[in-house]
Amino acid sequence: MGLVKINEDLHEQVRAASAVMCRSINAQAEFWMKIGRLAEANPTLSFNEIVSQQLALASEDGGAAREAA
Repeated sequence: MGLVKINEDLHEQVRAASAVMCRSINAQAEFWMKIGRLAEANPTLSFNEIVSQQLALASEDGGAAREAA
């Protein structure tokens, strides 16, 4: 775990988005970082395509975890 220094304006944007999305401030920042990283790695995919892909991967992983239990 580490600290990331961001400017106050961005922090306020994270705070506002976290309230709307029912996430903690840290969870919202992590979400934006993950989506940004995936967008850079996959420049031809839209936001919705990235989210759909991640949901599909999470479903596959969750199904495997349920089967193993």
